[in-house]
Amino acid sequence: MSTKCRSRLALLCLLCLAGLPGGALRADEPPTQVRFTTNMGEFVVELRADRAPLTTANFLRYVREGFYTNTLIQRVVPNFVIQGGGFDATTQKVKPTHENVVNESGNGLQNKRGALGMARGEAPHSSNAQFFVNLVDNPDLDPVPTRWGYAVFGKVVQGMDVIDRIGSTPTGSVGVFKADSPLKPVIIEKAEILGAGAAPAAPSETVNPPQPDNILSPK
Repeated sequence: MSTKCRSRLALLCLLCLAGLPGGALRADEPPTQVRFTTNMGEFVVELRADRAPLTTANFLRYVREGFYTNTLIQRVVPNFVIQGGGFDATTQKVKPTHENVVNESGNGLQNKRGALGMARGEAPHSSNAQFFVNLVDNPDLDPVPTRWGYAVFGKVVQGMDVIDRIGSTPTGSVGVFKADSPLKPVIIEKAEILGAGAAPAAPSETVNPPQPDNILSPK
């Protein structure tokens, strides 16, 4: 890569960061943490805006808007992942979302146990609101030169015992979910940003693109 190309790439990265809430990231700023309260307990995730700035900004917008309140952990696959954050717990209907976010799976973060990632459909850039937590190391979800992976943008730093408890709950066909859904609903009661940066988001328009329904292990 030429010096001119590298300079242009560096400038583009700086412009992207400057466009995020709060401006460019500062090295001395602690990572943002988000606490999820569920009917099975609490867990806290720490976000990696330094590695996944677009995904983190997208996720925090939903948290600030209260989007995850009263949503389901609708998919549990033992020894794989738990997935949620897209379906209303009362109606089981998909909630309207913002535009999809660019896939940042090439950021060097891996789908290790406890890693927080973005759910998506078969299209690589189809993530919006739904997220998942890895119950075990899932290297098949990481990118390789021939295909996109599933973007990791954080990790569980407290409450992994709660994640494991959710991950072992009995599942089956429930309502609109044909398989792998908890027989007793697992509900996200709220998600809140800890410390600085917890100001509510300004109202913004939502769209309703197709929602991802599975984390597909690309073996």
